[in-house]
Amino acid sequence: MRQKVIDQIDHSNVDPKNFKSPSFNENKRAGSLVWIGRKPPNPSKVDWNQFKQYLDSKYSQNWSKAVYLYSKKYYRLLENPIELDTFKSHKRNNVLKSLVVLSKYLGRYQHFKNRLDQYGIKPSRKDAFSSFLRILNNSNGDVVNWYNKALEVLRPNEQLLLRFAVITGLRKNEAIQSFNLIIHLHENADLENYYNEKLNCLEHFKFKETFLRRTKNVYISFVPKSLILETANSEPVTYAAIIKRLRRKGLKTRINELRDYYATFMVKHGLIREEVDLLQGRIPPNIFIRHYWSPSFKELRDRTLKAIRLLEQSL
Repeated sequence: MRQKVIDQIDHSNVDPKNFKSPSFNENKRAGSLVWIGRKPPNPSKVDWNQFKQYLDSKYSQNWSKAVYLYSKKYYRLLENPIELDTFKSHKRNNVLKSLVVLSKYLGRYQHFKNRLDQYGIKPSRKDAFSSFLRILNNSNGDVVNWYNKALEVLRPNEQLLLRFAVITGLRKNEAIQSFNLIIHLHENADLENYYNEKLNCLEHFKFKETFLRRTKNVYISFVPKSLILETANSEPVTYAAIIKRLRRKGLKTRINELRDYYATFMVKHGLIREEVDLLQGRIPPNIFIRHYWSPSFKELRDRTLKAIRLLEQSL
């Protein structure tokens, strides 16, 4: 009965200046909070350092940082989320996703979900026409032009990183992490723990903390041994240094677009969509894919390496 009365109270017009935090109890789970009543605790009462540690243990470095900053800045929207409708689509989605993470951490997700429903707020999704325009305006030739211009301004190890990114189809951060990991393991005579010579395959899944995350994963990459050896004997790279050199010459950072080029090229040259999804870390919630599809990795390797040779010729 008491809960029903509490749920009927509308706190959307609470003046933030006069807002006082209700008492709350700490749950036994590390870092989580359980509120008594409807109102969220004062932001100053939230242990943001502990929240950051929670994010760092669960998400990639970039997304963890984004969720943390959005959560601190827009904490007030947990109770009255109507302001989300004034944001541009991309920012709106990022703030909304961040607040969902925060509300779950605070044990307040169901209440936040109800408030979103009350205001009719839902994540923005690209419609079919927007997707069509993206496909129409996409130019693989333009990406190749950027790639060749970038090679002219980058150092040898950074040039090799771009080549590594386009040949593996990895995301920008994955490519840099994999590139540097190859160098590190080679220096410690442990590269065989990552690169399977029999399959010409980088086994990312063995390094779960780096490559297996909550939403974006990568499991394997077929890579010619010659490129692995070049990488192993190269110097580590940093994204900051690459950005700096590209911006000095007025070039954008388009490393992630090389991933799109890889996917499109592979489908055109012998791989089916499901195989490209597998190589890029996407395993869709499809009964056939998850329970019945069993591709031959040796046969997939041969076709992938053949396509890679053609891809290198196209650059």
